[in-house]
Amino acid sequence: MEIKTLTDQFCEHSSFIRGYSPCTIKRYRYSISIYVKFSGISHVEEANEKNIREFFLYGRTVRHWSANSFITFLKSLVVFFRWCQKEKYIEINPAEDMELPKVEKKLPPRLTKQEAMRLLEIAYNYPYQNKFSKYRNQAVLSVFLFAGLRKKELLNLRYADVDLLNRSIFVRMGKGSKDRVVPICDKLAEILKRYLAERQNLGKSCPGFFTALNKNLDLSEDGLKRLMLNITRAMGKNFGVHKLRHTFATLMLEGGSDIFSLSKMMGHSDIKTTTIYLAASAEHLRSQIGKHPLNHI
Repeated sequence: MEIKTLTDQFCEHSSFIRGYSPCTIKRYRYSISIYVKFSGISHVEEANEKNIREFFLYGRTVRHWSANSFITFLKSLVVFFRWCQKEKYIEINPAEDMELPKVEKKLPPRLTKQEAMRLLEIAYNYPYQNKFSKYRNQAVLSVFLFAGLRKKELLNLRYADVDLLNRSIFVRMGKGSKDRVVPICDKLAEILKRYLAERQNLGKSCPGFFTALNKNLDLSEDGLKRLMLNITRAMGKNFGVHKLRHTFATLMLEGGSDIFSLSKMMGHSDIKTTTIYLAASAEHLRSQIGKHPLNHI
């Protein structure tokens, strides 16, 4: 059976039956296509442990994949071949017994409290051509820093999802297709109110919470990329939006948040994922070491 045909069927099954996100489907297609291109095979029966091992050796030695990239590619292939096996197109899963590389345990990159404050100041004082850009851009960065949303979660935010009266943001179908509610602090509420007032003045009525400047459309991924490029250039420090999510987590811990509450706000399915921020927060660790019983003798 041709792999191209099976890939289409597998992705349809994953999307409409399993309910996986478009990003996950895109990752599946990309991983399978890269493997097929490297190995030169066209039928699923030609996939075997040997050419899969050669593919991953090529990835590590030539394309310099990190351990996480290796694991991401492997998981995609394992799931695809597992589906092929279940549908009786192959007898065994040729990717099932691949050995995994050791994952580097790096601390998540983040901004310091001073850098986060400077970022918000630059976002507000940047030489914009209009007030809307000023208030919108500061609001976008504030949602990352004060609520810890992911990039896709912010771009998918609807106007009705932000409840300033009850101080909450409803995140629809976040990572893992899970809904969650994130509380809004006083400072974020103030910034969002200012943005919404200017949005109303311009007559923006599109369903997205954050809108484009010149059109009555939702803020696009390219628009967010341009926003970040301009602000980070002005700050003299290059980083992506996910670093702001890491910053939110570490600042929350430094402020005294408990790990369970933070895990719920971050949308982590496993609290172990949240615990990496304990090591990233030096201030939090310093506050804890002061509790040593011999510290006061």
